[in-house]
Amino acid sequence: MTGSAAAAGTGGKSDCLVRYEPGSGPLRVGIRSSVRALFGPAIEAAARAAAAERGVRTGELEIEDDGALDYVIASRVEAALRKAGLAAAPAPRSVPPPGAAASPRRRRRRSRLYLPANQPDLVPNSGLFGADCLILDLEDSVAPDRKVEARILARRSLVEGRGFFGASELAIRINPLSGPFGAADLEELAGAFPQAIILPKAESAADLEALDRELSRLEARSGIEVGSILVMPLVETALGVARAVEIALASPRNAALCFGAEDFARDLGVRRSATGEESLLARQSVVLAARAAGIQAHDSVFSDAEDLAGLAASCQAARRLGFAGTGLAHPRQIEVAHRAFDPDPEELAEAERIVAALEAAEAAGSGVASLGGKMIDAPVAARARELLREARPGMRS
Repeated sequence: MTGSAAAAGTGGKSDCLVRYEPGSGPLRVGIRSSVRALFGPAIEAAARAAAAERGVRTGELEIEDDGALDYVIASRVEAALRKAGLAAAPAPRSVPPPGAAASPRRRRRRSRLYLPANQPDLVPNSGLFGADCLILDLEDSVAPDRKVEARILARRSLVEGRGFFGASELAIRINPLSGPFGAADLEELAGAFPQAIILPKAESAADLEALDRELSRLEARSGIEVGSILVMPLVETALGVARAVEIALASPRNAALCFGAEDFARDLGVRRSATGEESLLARQSVVLAARAAGIQAHDSVFSDAEDLAGLAASCQAARRLGFAGTGLAHPRQIEVAHRAFDPDPEELAEAERIVAALEAAEAAGSGVASLGGKMIDAPVAARARELLREARPGMRS
């Protein structure tokens, strides 16, 4: 077993850069770290354990550490060894990781915050952000030559760092299945039980059917109940928008249909504008398709993290169109999005009055109710009850 020289990771905060050099002698671990005096033995132990997991006991590991946690060190060592040709992907899990649980198909998703999967400094505090959905992104935010180490880090984050994510729904945006990375993303990560998969560049029912079949195979192999992992197709092209209804209806796993404005504008051959007129019809189409399928519609990421007023206006407009939530690029955007997609006190009060009037009419044996001299018809009643359910999960209305 010789392999070739390889490296993984970065010298960034909460990360480490691992270099592997082949050799015939017993594995040597060299460490450079500002906390080496305190944590050097622990860093070495984590590195040696990761190498032993992959069956590597020779050569030399050099680690430049900047506060990496044990699972991050193990991820970078594993990635370096795999890139060196000395280690295969890990054997499939036969049981779900500790703490893993399915996410309800219907739940609040006002915010979905994207976290680059190859930046470990964002993970330890991610559960404190308060996002409804956290997405470890393997697609746009990860360069092609970093895909291997990003998916390894994402897998170990799901298995060994799961407690960091708090009550947020935990999703992975994989790469498109039609490209060179998507199938490997699923193979690596499905057994770690992400609660949802974001499928980018969804353009047909066949895309969702293929994903459904692959997830079912991987769930069964990993001891996960088949059908547990949800899917959120991301519609980002003209073809995807034209087929939005068939995409939304394609899989019982679908929980939300998401729109991607940046790639959509590029597909149209125009620049994305602040006012969004180039994507208005597409966004309406996504909302209609989602509602026809009985799932949520989610608006595109608002990428300017500094423009909170612009974000508020965008979210308010999205809510008026029928979107249930939006994509976010920075934690500071979460509170603004939640305020925009939450019903305001007047809306809740009116919904409570409508439901109370209906219950009073039913108690009196009448099937007709009115409020303020106006009849409460079925659509108004259904909307009031839905609003209360969304605002107060678990309540009966």
